[in-house]
Amino acid sequence: QVQLVESGGGLVQPGGSLRLSCAASGSIFSIISMGWYRQVPGKQRELVAAITSGGSSNYADSVKGRFTISREHAKNTVYLQMNNLKPEDTAVYYCTAMGRGYWGQGTQVTVSS
Repeated sequence: QVQLVESGGGLVQPGGSLRLSCAASGSIFSIISMGWYRQVPGKQRELVAAITSGGSSNYADSVKGRFTISREHAKNTVYLQMNNLKPEDTAVYYCTAMGRGYWGQGTQVTVSS
């Protein structure tokens, strides 16, 4: 069983930055890949970034060069640093244990002037 709790969302102006955090419970955190997805109303949830247990990462083309995913095993936490935010980044962001079916409750990110 893995429980995921996201934090760090909010309202930011275009060009601004936010850092999302996802705290995970459960002893398997260190051996599983983690990811961030986002969803806007009426659209499918899309993968934003993912990171393996060894630290290898991949990103959606729309966020490459702006977002960075990282993880801290000692704290069972995965992060998403989001820089140069754009209005089209507005969405609910979800943390997930990749392929395991565990999801957080989501955190709203709104980019608007």
